[in-house]
Amino acid sequence: MIIEKIRDFLGLKRKGDEKEIIISAEKLERRVALLEGGSLEEFAVERDSDRQISGNIYKGRVHNIEPGLKALFVDIGMEKNAFLHYWDALPAALDSNIETIERTKKKNPRKRITSDDIPKLYPPGSDIMVQVSKGPIGTKGARITTNLSLAGRYMVLMPHADQFGISRKIEDPKERQRLRKILQELEIPEGMGVIIRTIGEGQKARFFVRDLAMLLDQWNKITEKMGAIKAPAVLQTEPDLVERSVRDFLTDDIDRIVIDNEEAYHRVKELISSISKRSVRKVKLYNDPIPVFEKFNVDKQVDSAFRRQVWLPCGGYLVIDETEALVSIDINTGRNKGKEDQDSTILQTNLESAEEIARQLRLRNIGGLLVIDFIDMKSRRDQQLVYQKLKECCQRDKSKTNILPISSLGLVEMTRQRAQESIRKTHFQECPCCKGKGMVKSPETMSVEIQRAIIRTMRLHPDVHELRVMVNSQIMDRLKNEDEELLVDLERRFQGKLAFRMEPKFQIEEFKIINAVNNEELLEKS
Repeated sequence: MIIEKIRDFLGLKRKGDEKEIIISAEKLERRVALLEGGSLEEFAVERDSDRQISGNIYKGRVHNIEPGLKALFVDIGMEKNAFLHYWDALPAALDSNIETIERTKKKNPRKRITSDDIPKLYPPGSDIMVQVSKGPIGTKGARITTNLSLAGRYMVLMPHADQFGISRKIEDPKERQRLRKILQELEIPEGMGVIIRTIGEGQKARFFVRDLAMLLDQWNKITEKMGAIKAPAVLQTEPDLVERSVRDFLTDDIDRIVIDNEEAYHRVKELISSISKRSVRKVKLYNDPIPVFEKFNVDKQVDSAFRRQVWLPCGGYLVIDETEALVSIDINTGRNKGKEDQDSTILQTNLESAEEIARQLRLRNIGGLLVIDFIDMKSRRDQQLVYQKLKECCQRDKSKTNILPISSLGLVEMTRQRAQESIRKTHFQECPCCKGKGMVKSPETMSVEIQRAIIRTMRLHPDVHELRVMVNSQIMDRLKNEDEELLVDLERRFQGKLAFRMEPKFQIEEFKIINAVNNEELLEKS
């Protein structure tokens, strides 16, 4: 008790309240998890086979113009031409989450461009610099914009927008006034704009000066490349998942960054040292035999993100269904019978649901149109409490959300920005047996899991040098034709021998690892 009081007095965190970034960097897949007190709050995965292009900058060539759609189709070197709506080719105003600041050093105002000017500015065959705002999803090509933005540590540079802004998530009036002054004193080239990010709160002026210099240098390299190469071509790619996560998640309240790959560990340390030398000590290399995501209980929490039913602490539950047109979320009281009156039970379930829904949207990376069916509430006051709770919990979401009040039918309609496929669609492929009624893991996902299982088995059984792995025929094809080099590398690393055998009766997600010497079963996944 005394220790806890001393901790509170000094402003130290209690055990279990730590914020940690867990990074697993494997050859086929990179995963990043943000834990708060052990609870998974953010999760992202990236593979070389489906590396996202959202945020990439291209030199494109206008292929054709569709006046009826008010859109241009631009060749950026992808299978499908990218879609550029007229409105995305106009100088954009800052969104509602950013406070616009008037520039005191503004000299020559730009000539106003209207949608009627777009076909004249970008006729078919002309070159154009664009940024991908939404990657290809399903049968649709990428969506692009001419309103480029370069994200730095503390600010965002907008080379084609003459505006200043500050994130509205910085609420302290004195801090906002200090940041306005810093903005006005920065030497920003005419015709360019910047936005101070939420992470810029409390930072010294010299950090913004350094961040701006880095972004301007980055922009100069892009413009040089624009003039030197032919379209279509990539001018700049977004950093990979590991670097983006460090850039976006590393704040002063992060206690630890744990990485299970030595190369990624040194890369992250080098990246952080250029941002904050004090934070380098937070980076830890993980070497235990148990996989890092298993050690920190991330795997179990990620698995729950693929379940249709999600239980709440009160005993109620959510049912989440993703369809082609929208995502529906239904709330049920379940085991929550309540000790008080029925209205209190319903309010408690709905409030917990609002918090869990905001978390699930981030974890699953669900976007587009969502309809939430809260349990009916008679009191208008209770309805407003649930609505405000949902809005408050969605504020930490990096994707833009728009939430409408609870309707007379007890439904909440909302949208969430969708820049890429959901985690569910990334990890699973359509089942050939049920034609989409159910989902099974892809051979690539199973290959990743089998390799992890082999590594874990070899580490936990160092005296076993020969393993026999029983797998489904599809997985056998994947291992033999695409991952043979990785498996040979595993044998070399652990000085062991791997033998794979096809088991016709196994389903795609089943596999078994056996000690080849005495036929002892070491691991079974079914």
